[in-house]
Amino acid sequence: MPRATQSLRDTIVPMVLIAGDTIATFGGLVLGYWLRYNSSLGRFGIEVPDATFANYLPLLLVGVALLIGSFTQFGLYDTRLLLRRYQSLNAIIKGTSLWLVAYLGISLVLKFDPPISRLFVVLAFGCVILLLYGWRTLAYRIVRRTSILGRLRRRAVLLGWNDHADALAREIARDDAHPFLLAGLVRIPGTANPFAQVNEPMSTDYPAPRELGDASELEAILARESADLLIITRLTLPRPELQRLVEICERTYIEWKIVPGAFDIFLSGLRLQTIGHVPVLGVEELTIHRLFNRGLKRALDVVGALVGLVVSAPVMLVLAALIKRESPQGPVLFAQTRIGAGHRTFTLWKLRSMHPGAEATDADRQSTARDDPRLLRIGAFLRRWNLDELPQFWNVLRGDMSLVGPRPERPLHVERLSTEIPHYLPRHVVKPGMSGWAQVNGLRGDSDLAARVQHDIYYIENWSAWLDVQIILLTFVRWKNAY
Repeated sequence: MPRATQSLRDTIVPMVLIAGDTIATFGGLVLGYWLRYNSSLGRFGIEVPDATFANYLPLLLVGVALLIGSFTQFGLYDTRLLLRRYQSLNAIIKGTSLWLVAYLGISLVLKFDPPISRLFVVLAFGCVILLLYGWRTLAYRIVRRTSILGRLRRRAVLLGWNDHADALAREIARDDAHPFLLAGLVRIPGTANPFAQVNEPMSTDYPAPRELGDASELEAILARESADLLIITRLTLPRPELQRLVEICERTYIEWKIVPGAFDIFLSGLRLQTIGHVPVLGVEELTIHRLFNRGLKRALDVVGALVGLVVSAPVMLVLAALIKRESPQGPVLFAQTRIGAGHRTFTLWKLRSMHPGAEATDADRQSTARDDPRLLRIGAFLRRWNLDELPQFWNVLRGDMSLVGPRPERPLHVERLSTEIPHYLPRHVVKPGMSGWAQVNGLRGDSDLAARVQHDIYYIENWSAWLDVQIILLTFVRWKNAY
């Protein structure tokens, strides 16, 4: 890697980001101070004596220092994160949340003069997030429109080609500002046509990677391509060959990674431990299954379900009247057996959106088609805005479902899909949800079922309370393929 590029990535850009974040966070704290003491919002707070800006300035500077330290802890100054806006927002919110707790905690232990207003901290929390994300978005757009982007992206070389390599190349090609740039493909000896080794035909929605040569020429190829990273996609290479590849990377100071093809699911749960003196790699307990996290998720579900039932009750009464008016012969609520956590069945409740008897043809299709003739007029409206699922707040309150999780399917479809789609059944290790990561990414209706399962597995592996909150918020703004 050229020294100028390394300096840009490791020093110049991080320092610019820190400087910009410092200004943005200070501005957010000042704005929070103004809202607290110079706007009409101030009357909601307790009177704080001597809360002049001059007296508050040292507290603001301490707040800035704590914020920058918190952002550093969450990796916000890794230049790769600059190119991932939503991941950056995630780190910003986590860092600011940690600051809020730490700042309030310090104010309880140490007696500041003047004392820190809790209303100020809450207002500053929101202001810092807004200003910081605005500045980061501006920085992202500037980088994306200049030659800096090319110097920040890390050049990756694939060694070998298979389904995992194809998926990786597809992911990188989807975003022209992805932190990685795929330089090309190095053939493994004995594979004349590496692209023939995938189960599906080569995708036409992105260009095929350049063939850079044979693995025997790896050192020269890495130097020629100014590679930053070698990704080994095959674990079946002979041990001496793997050792040679690793030694080349170590000698040329190039990062290397291996795609663990033996593990297609729950990769984030992999842990290395020793049995005696023998290292063993395996799947440990998933984050979502830890006792505290299960309790936290259930608490969020109960609170959310209670609020949802109370808020949606008047809406459901109106919708029930409209359903009865259009289709007086059938019931208002529709009950259906679904598969839940641990492959246990439960009764799912929905507002009826179809003509009576429509369920007799359910076995013919996986999901409701657009303009399905079985739909009521009001039913099409219900499904377009997911209003038919409001009764499922009761399922959440009962513990059959969660607010967020993989969508539940009927037993006959689960039995069929489990034989057609790899790793379909592990989605049942958690409770199904009213909404999910797949749904907010447009994977509903007649969308790609395999992609839907991949998104469900991603959610299970990467669960956090914040991810649940994100999905809940996105549910209200993302309606793609809702019908």
